[in-house]
Amino acid sequence: MSRHLDAVFAALADPTRRQILSMLLEDDMAVTDVAEPFEMSLAAISKHLGVLAEAGLISQEKRGRVKWCKLEPDSLRSASVWMQGFGQFEPIHLDAFERFLENEIGSDPEA
Repeated sequence: MSRHLDAVFAALADPTRRQILSMLLEDDMAVTDVAEPFEMSLAAISKHLGVLAEAGLISQEKRGRVKWCKLEPDSLRSASVWMQGFGQFEPIHLDAFERFLENEIGSDPEA
């Protein structure tokens, strides 16, 4: 459990990865579509996706020649349960968790 939580929180610590998760809230996306709004190489985006996949936050599958990414929202359940243990958090959904992170950390990557 501890390793899983470490992986989830490490994955969420990066603003690029949080933005990717927000994008995947809408629908599954091809890796190239995920990479489009970012000013970084496809290899760099693939590394971010690998971290998210390792944490179980997304899954990836190859459909034909295209690799697709899918959000796995249930993977945040253990992090949510852990935070609830502090008594300051009500049960949260991914949207509420994203708002919490934006308020605490700020949406500015330099913050």
